[in-house]
Amino acid sequence: MKKFLVLYHAPVDAMAQTMNVPPEQQAEGMKAWMQWAQKCGDKLVDMGSPLVNGQQLKSDGSITNSNKEVAGYSMLQAENMDEAKSLMEGHPHISGWHPGAFIEVHETMAIPGM
Repeated sequence: MKKFLVLYHAPVDAMAQTMNVPPEQQAEGMKAWMQWAQKCGDKLVDMGSPLVNGQQLKSDGSITNSNKEVAGYSMLQAENMDEAKSLMEGHPHISGWHPGAFIEVHETMAIPGM
């Protein structure tokens, strides 16, 4: 099995809006995520977490706020990219939550000896 990093992207305003939703509404929104997690079963290695306050650390020692709008991550395992992408079908992040939201799936590269 190969491992895949799933990156969730959303505009900053969408994440700010989500952070200000009442807990009851947040819990309701999580139901769709939990249904997706159940669909993936043991292929979902790490459900992940929302991400905020990203920083860019540069080779010259400077640090700036990230502008990449990375909203969260998950880790999957699958036989290949096609299977990994099929696990993302119907995912709540791209099922109408926000028109600017999208998902990236990246295959991790095995490092010999690790």
